[in-house]
Amino acid sequence: MKDKSGKQEKIRHNFLSQFEEFVIDKKGTEGPWTGMYNDNKREGTYLCKKCGQALFRSDDKFDSQCGWPSFDDEIPGAIKRLPDADGVRTEILCSKCDAHLGHVFRGEGYTEKDTRHCVNSVSVDFIPEKLESGIYEKALLAGGCFWGVEYYLQKLKGVVSVISGYTGGHIKNPSYREVCNGTTGHAEAVKVVYDRLKISYEEVVKNFLEIHDPTQLNRQGPDTGSQYRSEIFYMNDYQKEIAEYLLNILREKGYNVATKLTKASEFYEAEDYHQEYYTKNGSKPYCHIYTKRF
Repeated sequence: MKDKSGKQEKIRHNFLSQFEEFVIDKKGTEGPWTGMYNDNKREGTYLCKKCGQALFRSDDKFDSQCGWPSFDDEIPGAIKRLPDADGVRTEILCSKCDAHLGHVFRGEGYTEKDTRHCVNSVSVDFIPEKLESGIYEKALLAGGCFWGVEYYLQKLKGVVSVISGYTGGHIKNPSYREVCNGTTGHAEAVKVVYDRLKISYEEVVKNFLEIHDPTQLNRQGPDTGSQYRSEIFYMNDYQKEIAEYLLNILREKGYNVATKLTKASEFYEAEDYHQEYYTKNGSKPYCHIYTKRF
């Protein structure tokens, strides 16, 4: 399967932070009670942080009091089991990319299935949607107020989730108030999760570049400030190449492109009241409009 620029579609590995690499590639372990998903009780699906394969569903998550997220079942075909290097435990890995997830234990009696997949939070990414088995890719995009970007991109066929949040800054867990002050370096952004068999990264980014004005610097419509900048945060080298390809098309057409292209960093979900804002409030975007550019 090829995208419209001729690039061959394949399973792509996302960039990992130093700590993610330590756990996922070097088979390390995060400390107990330190992972962000240990107490997560929301309904949804847990994806492999490295390749995006759907691994576990929230229906199978339970509180084992062990300090790590625990699941008594996996999505069929998503998990590979190997004898651990310690000769005692059984390691679990993503069946698509061999990312280290943690270990599996049986015979502890926690649930009727009598199985506990003990998983590192840092090895997975939670999506608040119940997804079928498969590979789901992510795009991190900033184009002004995240309410409007979310509103339009979640309408695309093949997009399964759009989450509003903050990225590209220099402090951890910023609040909306801090980001609005313009002192944290973050942009209002969205994390777009999509089914790679139904829509390509190229199509997602094309639509992104047509629902906001990529020529505006540090603003979008009436919203001004660096937090409203236009920026594409690429997750891997493939996304970088596709984004560059599309931005160059706009430049060749005479657009004075202000959109930045930056390697992705930590994405922080915005407060609950920002999620699906226009859907909840029955209104429509005030500074985003579809404009044909490709």
